[in-house]
Amino acid sequence: MNPANEASSDNHTVSTQDLEHSVTSRVARYTDLRPYKDSFKNSNGVPPEAMRLMSPDKVMPIMAPDGWEGRSKLAPVRGAPGLTITLAECPPGDRAGLHKHSAAVENFFCLEGEFEILWGEQGQYSTRLFPLDFVSVPAGIYRDFRNAGTSLGRLLVMIQPAQGDLQDTVYHAASTGEQIDKLWGREVRDAMAQIGIQFGEPPQASNAKG
Repeated sequence: MNPANEASSDNHTVSTQDLEHSVTSRVARYTDLRPYKDSFKNSNGVPPEAMRLMSPDKVMPIMAPDGWEGRSKLAPVRGAPGLTITLAECPPGDRAGLHKHSAAVENFFCLEGEFEILWGEQGQYSTRLFPLDFVSVPAGIYRDFRNAGTSLGRLLVMIQPAQGDLQDTVYHAASTGEQIDKLWGREVRDAMAQIGIQFGEPPQASNAKG
């Protein structure tokens, strides 16, 4: 075989022809996408209303790296390390809730509608995205997004995790956890902890401040 027709992938030699044939298995059809909240539907003790405080109506994974263990593991396409892609569909007023990605950059590309992107400890900074606008939010700061328009909005969300990470660690605002305690009781927050939902600062950040 001509070396020019070979490529290296994951320490294995793969022919160009095999790579070309693989493309049809790397297609994601919109009609086949599933919101990642589907994986939480059978979580005992977590009301859907509580979940809506921390997630938009629909966030549908499109692509995730091989071996990904985070929320986007439902993605139909497996890609190279370092990037997950999801599609957020939000009715007017729908939002993600204030949260931070401790080690991942989060990128937003507006496909349809009008979105307000907020950041800061209280979400005190903001910008608006219109179709084909883009913003990149660095790791380690709180952010939120909401549909600021009057019709369904679609936002392409691209996460760039730290090198070697197999999941994206997310911390929701402490105030959201307190609101859940007030509305549904501590048992609901404890049930959320069982499925990996965390509130407040990462442990290392808390220790550094103390």
